[in-house]
Amino acid sequence: MTDLRRTLLWVVFSMSLVLIWDAWNRHNGEPSMFGPAPVAKPAAAGASTAPGAVPVPSVATPTAATAAPGATPAAVPAAAASAAQAQRVTVTTDLVKATIDTQGASLVRLELLKQRDQNDRSKNVVLFDQSAKRLYTAQTGLIPPAGGAGLPNHHTVMTLVPGDLALRDGSNEVQVRFESPDVGGVKLAKVYTFKRGDHVIGVRHEVINSSGAAINPRLYLQLVRDGNPPEGESSFYFTFTGPAVYTDVTKFQKIDFKTIEKHKAGDKPDHATSGNDGWVAMVQHYFASAWLVDNGSGAKLSREFYTGKIDTNTYSVGMFLPVGEVAAGATKSFDAQLFVGPQEENKLAALAPGLELVKDYGWFTILAKPLFWLLTQLHALIGNWGWSIVALVVLLKMAFYWLNASAYKSMAKMKAINPKVMELRERLKDKPQQMQQEMMRIYREEKVNPLGGCLPIVAQMPFFIALYWVLLSSVEMRQAPWLGWIQDLSAIDPFYILPLLMTGTSLLQTWLNPTPPDPVQAKMMWIMPLIFSVMFFFFPAGLVLYWLTNNILSIAQQYLINKQLGVLGK
Repeated sequence: MTDLRRTLLWVVFSMSLVLIWDAWNRHNGEPSMFGPAPVAKPAAAGASTAPGAVPVPSVATPTAATAAPGATPAAVPAAAASAAQAQRVTVTTDLVKATIDTQGASLVRLELLKQRDQNDRSKNVVLFDQSAKRLYTAQTGLIPPAGGAGLPNHHTVMTLVPGDLALRDGSNEVQVRFESPDVGGVKLAKVYTFKRGDHVIGVRHEVINSSGAAINPRLYLQLVRDGNPPEGESSFYFTFTGPAVYTDVTKFQKIDFKTIEKHKAGDKPDHATSGNDGWVAMVQHYFASAWLVDNGSGAKLSREFYTGKIDTNTYSVGMFLPVGEVAAGATKSFDAQLFVGPQEENKLAALAPGLELVKDYGWFTILAKPLFWLLTQLHALIGNWGWSIVALVVLLKMAFYWLNASAYKSMAKMKAINPKVMELRERLKDKPQQMQQEMMRIYREEKVNPLGGCLPIVAQMPFFIALYWVLLSSVEMRQAPWLGWIQDLSAIDPFYILPLLMTGTSLLQTWLNPTPPDPVQAKMMWIMPLIFSVMFFFFPAGLVLYWLTNNILSIAQQYLINKQLGVLGK
């Protein structure tokens, strides 16, 4: 048992050093050992010749598919591009500032006006972007049947129809319309609808068939992103960044960038490829984007899902949808929704089945969801997220009071007999078999279970780990003040007061616990709190507050039990 404990302690100690080193590298701008290395983006294309136009960087060709059912997605050709030069237009509402490129009418930049950047509080969060540091865009277009002529896609330079580009006072929405030139006898109009107080953007596609024959194209909706984690993200968070697919059959599936990188042509994807319902998304810490489709009739609409590598460190996730037959001279419309914003769980659940799952709780979702609900109820009563965290930890400690009491009583008894055990180990150190027999005799006589202090704590650990993920994943903690110097529970304590208090309480807990008989193990028991405390210097203040509150309550209960059993300070 002692050898096993010593091995586990050394493993944990080594992993802690690795994590601390990785966090230090990330803090100094070096690549993480646990994520894709940053790769330079392709050089920008030539500047536009139109007066006042913004130069447009080159856009990597995304993955799409041919018209053959079940075909492997192939590159969308750029044959639909016109001789006109692309420009960028900016649309502003009360919540977002969106930039749309006339090349494909793609959404290439989106600034969230109500969310401040964690690394520079003078700026807002920019989710979509197409710059030297980031590639993250939303693209759509048409796919012709197999062997058919090219149709308007995200390479086609479109024309902006004059109209409002900002939400006017007294108006609840603003519409922006783009129209493509005739490509293969087909025109595509794309209409964006931005609504007041809403992070969901309506995107209508109007397929205008000016050819002399009926057509049967497919529409693709995709998100394209580089494989880098959000800038400034700590390695200690272990939050997911990457694509996600949800279908009515397989439900929610996350696809890691590394998995896409390893995928070869002809390999079966690691996610569902078809369904009668579902959506695709790009997920990162606190925020997400997702293409949602609802045809309004309630009928299911078949769709195909795909992920793929577009270029070096550039990936896509998307879906194909049947537009249906468009007769010669006819026009057919197709509505979709693009969500781009914070992962507010209740709002996401109301938008589409399973969309709230982009808020990543890891393996403890079944426990995390009710804990988040309870946290929101406490916030409704208290009105402060910091005090709500404290109240939730208090409630959990009350729920597990008797279980904790059993564990602390067992540890107190172990502390009381520790001098006997230490004397026994010294006296019989050359006779290990006899030493083990004598130790078991002492445990029987004193009615002490060596594992009695561990099992009750292990039983409740899933709840506290689930609460950890709730606090780490909840965007509600962003910019939420607690008191005094803590003005953002999702940011690091600016004066490191909470981590220092956390370190002190961890050492006090070690002092209250029984000293392991093994001298090496005993030293490790003092070193480990210091090692783990270093990690807390990189944690958001809300997480440190949670652990600190838990430590203080544990110390109080353990102190009272030790005093009651007369082993305090022994």
